[in-house]
This record gives sequence, structure tokens and C-alpha cells, in this order.
Amino acid sequence: MGMYVNPGNSGFAGIRNDRYVDKSGLIALINETLNTPRKLTCISRPRRFGKSFAAKMLCAYYDKTCDSSGLFCGLAIAEGEKINSSYLQHLNQYDVIYLDMTNICGKAGPQDFLSFIENRVTEELLRAYPELKAGSTFDETLLSCTELTGSKFIMIIDEWDAPIRERPEVQKEYLHFLRTLFKGSGTTDRIFAAAYMTGILPIRKDGSQSAISDFQEFTMVFPGPYAEYVGFTEAEVKELCQESGSDNSAMKQWYDGYHLEDTGSVYNPNSVMAAIRNRRFRSYRTETSASRSLMEYISLDFDGMSRTAAELLGGIPVPVDTNGFSNDLVTFRNRDDVLTLLIHLGYLAYDETEQTAQIPNEEIRLEFARAIRGVKREETIRRIRESDQLILDTVRGNEEAVAAQIEKIHSEETAFLFYNNEQALRSVIKLAYFSYKDHYLKFEELPAGNGYADLIYLPKKTSPLPALVIELKWNQSAAGAIDQIRKKRYKFPLHQPAHPVPVMRLQICRYAFENLIRIQATHHNCR
Repeated sequence: MGMYVNPGNSGFAGIRNDRYVDKSGLIALINETLNTPRKLTCISRPRRFGKSFAAKMLCAYYDKTCDSSGLFCGLAIAEGEKINSSYLQHLNQYDVIYLDMTNICGKAGPQDFLSFIENRVTEELLRAYPELKAGSTFDETLLSCTELTGSKFIMIIDEWDAPIRERPEVQKEYLHFLRTLFKGSGTTDRIFAAAYMTGILPIRKDGSQSAISDFQEFTMVFPGPYAEYVGFTEAEVKELCQESGSDNSAMKQWYDGYHLEDTGSVYNPNSVMAAIRNRRFRSYRTETSASRSLMEYISLDFDGMSRTAAELLGGIPVPVDTNGFSNDLVTFRNRDDVLTLLIHLGYLAYDETEQTAQIPNEEIRLEFARAIRGVKREETIRRIRESDQLILDTVRGNEEAVAAQIEKIHSEETAFLFYNNEQALRSVIKLAYFSYKDHYLKFEELPAGNGYADLIYLPKKTSPLPALVIELKWNQSAAGAIDQIRKKRYKFPLHQPAHPVPVMRLQICRYAFENLIRIQATHHNCR
């Protein structure tokens, strides 16, 4: 076994020694591409979403220098509904080249970056096959090896984009290296049965085209058939919660929100497992390293960025065009590029049908709330101060100040044609109270008594503030909205153990929003 050639199965063995969520079905998808025009696959997903786990699993499966049958015994790829004829056919049948680019970035200098890779792989091949004669170029050496052994390589590149993110000075040379290996020529076909790359970013673009054009790409914007392997699915998390005695609803609130087509909910795997081990729901994103902070990205000086950050924190989906992003951390032309990067980093969830982005869960909302308060742009600071003051004015019953601020947001943020549009008005409320995260959890259309509350801001355990119940009515009086809250007994859900709220708080809340709704109805004859 080597570090770069045929690394064996010890990495996956360590993973199997712990609680393991079965993602072996990924192997069947890669097997389908072996020795076909689709054999080059690049899958990008956020940090701590199991990229290295998948790479180590594939190494253990394909590496011909070890016997991994015991590691896959009982997993979906080896038995049950997902068993397929290719499993035994390809199990431990290939020479594997495994490149952990994060590790290599820490070892190789800018002057010898590529020669470091080529020399280390060549040295290990020569040790494994003493009769091998090295070629004048790296690809010639690989070709000589396949001719000697009669077996093609499986290339696995973990954190493929680390040089793009961390070593921009070698980016051009590195991309040329990948193009040389994977140029779709007859030489590539003779060397590789398949190549699998995984990283945070999609493949870097040269202009509007991919820098390595022959790879099939699957991303957080379009995961395709690999969607269920991006993270933990709903069913997987429910099973984990049952096994560990964890609260499934809290798990969903904190770590769900990446809704992928044909797969449904996808959870952050690292955070789910950390919450189970620590028996505590909190943000575990702060424990990950990133090349640049979230605050730096949302601080970029593009028109509408401050408003967009406020909308996201308020729970409002924002439109985004993901097509122009250059897939790096430095080339930003507009707000859409920033949002697209945040999707790839896992800070935003993408709705392919609506082409919108939104904050997926409580964990990410906390990170956004922390980040936005560090942004020094004057417009951002003003928005935070105004929203904080609005919350205080609301709970104090200062109806004139509340009405004035809601009117201000309504006038500034809503196009005239949609001024009385129902969803636009709901968005005005959410945008006005976007800094609620310090004190509240927000729920929409929450079952409450005998009906559904339009918006409820429930105070966190550490917050001294009252609950805020917002009942929105079209062309009705404020008294009618308050009467509905009473008749449908909205107060009862707030007294259940999960959300204990004193009656006095509810009364304060009613008083504040009774005045708010009455004033707004007077101003606009609407909600």
C-alpha cells in the first residue's frame, strides 16, 4: 500500500468502525460509468458534507491490493434492493491513484507543485512494479503501467479544488495538468477506467466553458442522480434519531433545508452526527475552516447586497441566476455570483424550480446573524439598527413608531404594482423584523388552536421578550384579526412544554399587533 497509489482500505475501515450511514449506493452509479464516455465524474458539495468519506469508500472498493469484501458486507451495494451484477465484477480489481489535494497543498511548494504529484505517484508505481519503465512524461508512465499490468487506473481526487481555493498561484498549471490527463483522447481511454473528483467548488470556468470539459459535473445547483449522496436524507436522519433517542423535529429545524429534486430533504451530515454525539443542538459550522468568511462575502459591494442579506435572514427566498459564476473565490461580477458561491458552500439552499436561494436552517441562520453584524457597510448597519428598534417598539406597544417603520419598509421595498399583493405584504413584515434571530424562532402558517397563525415569533429560552403573533387580514379590521386569535385559541399551543410562553406575554403581543394592524389598515385599507 502507498500514500498515492493503492492506499488500501484502512480509511474506510476506520469509518466503518464508527456509526455509519450507508452511502454505498454511490458505487453502483460510478460502476455504470466505467469504460464509457461518462467515466469522468466531478461531484461538488459543501465542506463537512462527507466528501472524503465517499472518496475513501471508493478507494477501498476499487483498490486491488486489498480485500474489502468484509467492509461492504451488509451494505446496500452488496445485498438487498441495491445489489447489482457489477459489485463483484469490480470489487478490488484496479490500481487506484488517490490524490488528497489539501494534503498535497500543504507539502508541495509553488515551484514544484505538479512535479511533486508526478514524482510521488511515479515512485510508488515503480516500487509496486519494479519492471515498469518510466516514460518521459507522466501520462506516458501511466500508459506504460496499464500496458504492463493489463489493468486500467481508477483516479480519485479528493478536495480537487483546494489549489483553486488555497494556491491560486498554481491554478493555471494545475488545470493544465488535469486537462492533459483527462482530455477525452484515446490516451485517456487507455489509461483510466474512471476518474472521480470531489470538492467544494464546481470545475473552474475559462470564460463560459468548463476548464476540464469532459467531466460530468454534479453540484448543489444540479446534483442529478447523486442527490441522495450529497448529505443525509430524511429517512436516514429519522433512523439515526430513533437509534440515539434524539429529537427528530429539532434535528430538522437545525440541520435540514437543502431540498433536492427527487430526493427531498438533505441534512448536513457532520452537524447531525455532532449533535447526536454531543447531545446538543447548536451550530457546528463555526468549527469548520474556510478560505474566506461568510462575512467577507456578504460584505462585497454589489447593489442590493444589504437588502438581500436582510431578506435572507427574514426568511424570504431571493431570486438568483447561477449560470454566470466562474467557480472560484475571487471572480465576482455581481450579486448573483456571491449567492451562487454561498449555495456551493452550503450557506444557502437552492430551489431549481423557482430559481431562488434561501437560508436552509437554524444552524445557517445563526451564522448569517453573526456575520451580518460584523459587516461595516453603512446601509447594513442602518438596517440592523432599524430592525432591532422595531422589535423593541413592538413589544413596548409603541404603535406610532411601529406603523412608521412598517410603512417605510413597505414603501422602499415593494414595487407599486405589487403594493397590496398578499405575499409582498408578508415579505414586508419578514424584512422589517429580519434581525429577530437574536431573540426569536420564526414560524409561518403554524397550527395554533383551531387554525393557523400567519407568523409567530417564539422567544428563545434565554430571551426576556414576549412572543409575537402576527395575524394578517385583507380588508378587515384589526379588531377582527384579534378576535380570530381569541376565537381560535391561538394561545394554547404557546403554553405547551416545547414553547412555554406566559399569558402576559401573549397579551402584550396582542396589544402591540392590534395597534400595528389597525394603523396599517388605516393607512392602506389592506393588511
